[in-house]
Amino acid sequence: MRHLLRLEKVTKSFGKQCVVDNVSFAINEGEIFGMLGPNGAGKSTTIRCLMGILMPDAGSIHFEFAKPGAIPRAQIGYLPEERGLYKNVPVIDTILYLARLKDYPVAKAKARTLEYLEKFDLKGLERATVEELSKGMAQKVQFIASIVHEPKLLILDEPFSGLDPVSQNIIKEEVRTLASKGTAILLSAHQMNLVEELCDRIFLIHKGKQVLYGGVTEIKEQFADYKCDIIGTNDHVDFSVLQSVGRVERAKSRTTLFLRTSSSIQDLLLELPPITVIDEMHVDRISLHDIFVHIATGGETDER
Repeated sequence: MRHLLRLEKVTKSFGKQCVVDNVSFAINEGEIFGMLGPNGAGKSTTIRCLMGILMPDAGSIHFEFAKPGAIPRAQIGYLPEERGLYKNVPVIDTILYLARLKDYPVAKAKARTLEYLEKFDLKGLERATVEELSKGMAQKVQFIASIVHEPKLLILDEPFSGLDPVSQNIIKEEVRTLASKGTAILLSAHQMNLVEELCDRIFLIHKGKQVLYGGVTEIKEQFADYKCDIIGTNDHVDFSVLQSVGRVERAKSRTTLFLRTSSSIQDLLLELPPITVIDEMHVDRISLHDIFVHIATGGETDER
């Protein structure tokens, strides 16, 4: 699988503050790549650098489908976190105007726009202005505008903002479809469950520095320990004394046991007291959400 985009040691400062510090990663053709980090981590600055909105102070950005040093804007789709649609312009005119800015054939853009409006449950709203739409509808229109010109690289910054679960599913399926056709997708989002569900690899940035970089499964295997949820009334059981358990959380009838790094699920099962009430039991590695919160609140990565 070939790289479509490579960032090598990109650094960007504003005054004395280094916002992006020596960041390197690559995105492959047909890959859904997650860029994660808490607010102020440097995600938006990194995206603006690779879009050519900002120039990095050091490092380089390479596009496989462009001449060295060039930024192929016509072949990049971008859905920014800040919404920027023209409020008083009809939906179809807005999308076609943005497609023309990408040098995309108007007739083809119109046909694709009508297909997408129907697919995204917006049929009949072609002549509606953006200000007449709900927030979720406007978000879907902006998503269509970012993909109508068939970009090679698609950058999605918080694409699920304002969407109900049904609309989220529509966007998710379209993202998967685009990736299956070879589009490289950079996804920045705070919904960790959706990132974990969609992304092949992730890059987690914190305070401008790389923290995690690799496949989701690989990162969870290397960094995340197991946790076990036990459903049942177990107020009478002190799970904290178990050798395999590092931390215990309780919420009504749910008890969550976080296992120590050196412990396995088999160790826990052998240690559980016979008086434990188990109506349901769920075993999994700590989620991407848990990893994100751990790092964002000052935790360190485990290099084991």
